[in-house]
Amino acid sequence: MTLVEVLVVIIVLSIIALVVVPEFSSATTAGRDATLRSNLRTARAQISLYKIEHNDAYPPYATFTNVMTLASQADHSTAAIGTSGYPYGPYFRLFPTNPFNNLTTLAATLTGATGWTYNETTGAFNANDGAHDTW
Repeated sequence: MTLVEVLVVIIVLSIIALVVVPEFSSATTAGRDATLRSNLRTARAQISLYKIEHNDAYPPYATFTNVMTLASQADHSTAAIGTSGYPYGPYFRLFPTNPFNNLTTLAATLTGATGWTYNETTGAFNANDGAHDTW
């Protein structure tokens, strides 16, 4: 192979890379979108189930992670999974991760770097990553 042939091969490969790489990037974004939608759908369904089982009350913000990942009673008290007298939950095996910022943290408002926002008055559970806050 001559130097010109090598340069032609490099140029052709570069052009192919310019066409293919953006396709993989959009596929990655589409995958994250799907994961986020699934996490939101699951979390919202589990919050609704919690409300039904806890006398029409949403999970308290201050103890949200505990009441959603442990066993609980109707008065929102929690205990280890399988504890006698704590018939409800867990609602999450693991707290979901926001696929766009890789955070599992929770905030009451859209301030700061957290994975999710939660409003204990309305039960609204949303992503907190700047682009998907209203999903």
